[in-house]
Amino acid sequence: MWDSINKFLEHVDDLVWGTPLMVLILTGGILLTIRMGVLQIRKLPLALKWMVKNEEGGEGEVTSFGALCTALSATIGTGNIVGVATAIGTGGPGALFWMEVAAFFGMATKYAEGLLAVKYRVVDEENHALGGPFYYIERGMGEKWKWLAKIFAFFGICVGLFGIGTFSQVNGISSAINSFFDPDMNWAVEVPGIGTYSWTVVIASLILSACVALVLIGGIKRIANVSQIVVPFMAVIYIVITVSLLLCNITEIPQAAVTIVKGAFHPKAVTGGVAGTMIIAMQKGVARGIFSNEAGLGSAPIAAAAAKTKEPVRQGLISMTGTFIDTIVICTMTGLSIVLTGAWQAEGLEGVEVTTYAFKQGLPIPESVSAFLLMLCLVFFAFTTILGWDYYSERCLEYLSGGKKKTILVYRWLYIIAVFIGPYMTVKAVWTIADIFNGLMAIPNMIAIFALSGVVVKETKSFFERHKKGEIK
Repeated sequence: MWDSINKFLEHVDDLVWGTPLMVLILTGGILLTIRMGVLQIRKLPLALKWMVKNEEGGEGEVTSFGALCTALSATIGTGNIVGVATAIGTGGPGALFWMEVAAFFGMATKYAEGLLAVKYRVVDEENHALGGPFYYIERGMGEKWKWLAKIFAFFGICVGLFGIGTFSQVNGISSAINSFFDPDMNWAVEVPGIGTYSWTVVIASLILSACVALVLIGGIKRIANVSQIVVPFMAVIYIVITVSLLLCNITEIPQAAVTIVKGAFHPKAVTGGVAGTMIIAMQKGVARGIFSNEAGLGSAPIAAAAAKTKEPVRQGLISMTGTFIDTIVICTMTGLSIVLTGAWQAEGLEGVEVTTYAFKQGLPIPESVSAFLLMLCLVFFAFTTILGWDYYSERCLEYLSGGKKKTILVYRWLYIIAVFIGPYMTVKAVWTIADIFNGLMAIPNMIAIFALSGVVVKETKSFFERHKKGEIK
């Protein structure tokens, strides 16, 4: 049965993530990059400075840094560990190159999303902020496009419930925990109607569901508070570990870089034909890159809209740093680790097992310790992504339902149930489902980005003219 389901999902995935969608997303980033004079390079130092310096005053629910951490909590997840491994495994080392290309232009897209989210958001008397693609479609493009906003909101709910938010994250957590504590399935149990699983998977799903429920009850402020503590901590820990791995194997980095670039344009020369063509490397790299940093999906602007700020451009710059940190920094280090250790060529390994192999081979410490460190990072990464995507999908539902609290409460419990059953989904099916909903969500958002690109350019020009005159500190 699972083989038939996987084949059907792969067919749908190929249709959604075909050349047209990749061209749409990359063209949007390229267009914005050109029209704003490569802003993602020129203004990156300023963006990184403002990233940790909250703006005084302004409407909103959380600080700019809190909004960024909420967005990063959703983007820094299994895509950085499992997603990179999956991309390289199916598309060859060249997929990492295309992830970087997508991320570079994606920084311009993420900037535009954050800017538009603040410009067109709705803030009530209690400072409750609601914004994102559904509002910049409706208010920016006009009422006649409200149907497109509703389509985006619907797909946003699906991505949270069936894609990035639940199944793929929980599956990554349970796989990592099981690989560390019970790789030989010595503590197996039969789950009726589903299959045989280790007790570690069952226990992990119960504990994770309980932890998620405790945080989600507190809403955006609790999610933001947890994210501001966990996200910087987990990012620093993972970066320290991967930098240590790269330094220990520094002589292998040049050859790994050559392999990645060569694999991007001549995959067969690197993989011997196993990974297929340049189009496959590009497809897997772009798809996983977007899965990881979410530039073009329209998710991050939902968090950006909650920021306490008066300047849309300022929040756009801060949002842009999310893609830089997520893909340009973290995914690059993961990908290099996998390529230089030869983990991508190890037979019989899938998903997190590939990255675990890289850590075991590349770090000069006992294998059990390196495996434990990776498992710990993955658990934190995936846990915060689950929280962030609940916030995103609840905001989408709030837009569709008109803010009905009972509807949102029911959805919240459905989300928790999805977290509980996530470990029992097959790895391949999980990532394919996530890819499909990602692509469907990106389409209405990118249409809006193209339509409102003139607004983005105008706001950017006006802001930096005022900034140059000293009107903005």
